[in-house]
Amino acid sequence: MSTPTASGRSTPLHFRDIVHDVMKQYRTEKESEAHRIFRESAGHKPKGILPQTVNPEEETVPGIQHPGSTGVIYCSDRAMANGFSYASSHEWANLGQGAPEVGNIPDAPPRPTHIDIPLDSLEYAPTTGVKDLRKAVADLYNHTYRQGKSSQYTFENVCIVPGGRSGLSRVAAVVGDVYCSYQIPDYTAYDQVLSAFKRLVPVPTALDSTNNYRMDIDQIRKDIRTQGLEVIIASNPRNPTGQVIQNSELKDLVTLSRETQTTLVLDEFYSWYIYPEDEAEFGKSISSASYIEDVNTDSVVIVDGLTKNWRLPGWRICWVIGPKNLITALSQSGSFLDGGANHPLQLAAIPLLKPERAMAEKLALQKHFKHKRDHVLNRLEKLGLKVAVPPQATFYVWLDLEGLPAPLNNGLTFFEELLKEKTIVIPGIFFDINPAHRRNLFNSPCHHFVRLSFGPPLKDLDMGLDAIGRVLKKAKREGMGGFGHNYKKSLDDGGLRTPKSV
Repeated sequence: MSTPTASGRSTPLHFRDIVHDVMKQYRTEKESEAHRIFRESAGHKPKGILPQTVNPEEETVPGIQHPGSTGVIYCSDRAMANGFSYASSHEWANLGQGAPEVGNIPDAPPRPTHIDIPLDSLEYAPTTGVKDLRKAVADLYNHTYRQGKSSQYTFENVCIVPGGRSGLSRVAAVVGDVYCSYQIPDYTAYDQVLSAFKRLVPVPTALDSTNNYRMDIDQIRKDIRTQGLEVIIASNPRNPTGQVIQNSELKDLVTLSRETQTTLVLDEFYSWYIYPEDEAEFGKSISSASYIEDVNTDSVVIVDGLTKNWRLPGWRICWVIGPKNLITALSQSGSFLDGGANHPLQLAAIPLLKPERAMAEKLALQKHFKHKRDHVLNRLEKLGLKVAVPPQATFYVWLDLEGLPAPLNNGLTFFEELLKEKTIVIPGIFFDINPAHRRNLFNSPCHHFVRLSFGPPLKDLDMGLDAIGRVLKKAKREGMGGFGHNYKKSLDDGGLRTPKSV
């Protein structure tokens, strides 16, 4: 290993220099109270070249290793340490939630409020799901994305799963020893999936705001050839940046998968959350299913469900769509991973997938959430937080804090300060998919970001935006001395004392 000098020549980079650099960076983390709290949470210790000290509190059971919590779980735990409870959640603005509002919205079909429970549904459902629901999913995709195509989905191309994470886990469990490409930033659960299923060797690509976080198809083609990539996983529309691969770009990606015999796993949970400027375009959605030639030979795997588009996250009814032989494998992995989805709710979901009802849901959702997106962007701009890359899709704003004065210019500290104002956001580092946990947090390309959700009702959004305004006003009025410390570790804790080095 070597490093270039001013003359352009290379000199050896000794191990002690690496250790020095790591220790220097780690001291920077130690100087931040928000970062220390994060590192002290089970599963969040760095795993670099330095040997790790065993934390006996984490290893109460021999052989147990904490995987680290996803962003929403960690942030919810921190919020509860600051007084948040689900019984009094109305007192808080949860702009961190990864779910849409579930109540009535204008012009949408009525919300389901009860279900019938036939006696037969008290039995286990098949691990692939109820056949009639599988058929309903296939029919909806054929109607929406595959009209006029000779190859059509059938129930044999659909597996019903208890939630999107379950779908991803089932897919990961049947993949062999392969290099798996993923992008940064992306959905937080990919970190745990890539960590837990060791046969997937993670190969990251950092997306750049200068080209609107666009996936570079030519670079992926080169990586497939030179690095031997066999699987590509991505969310589309993209969580957390709110961008979307569509039209010719999406067609090129599906074609690349076909031509290179590379499996493409697309998390399409936000496929209805598209915000066209022209109202005549409302009602359209996106899916790689539009560009698949043969549903049983194209190695494209689609994960979606009722969670986001139908605004029914509590139902945990989702699906994986792909070639028949994949569905057979997923049935087998489901038998030991999760056992299958809720039987009565599968039956209740069937009428919700009728094309005319789905279109009504989609139209109402797009109009309502576009209004909320525009409202949030306008309010952020008035607060001096103009979003450089506004979301085209999803219900997230990827907010860059780098222009704020330290320490508010990093996601973890900004998050902790908002907890004092009864508001929850998600620090950007959780979207830095980093399965080995080697990267120093301050070096993360996501360190200066937070993800804001405009999934909640409008009044909750305004409550959270008011809280952001209070934090910024305090910084302007009082300076930065009051920030970066006195964070509660539990409800009984009055807050950590400011370290002498700060």
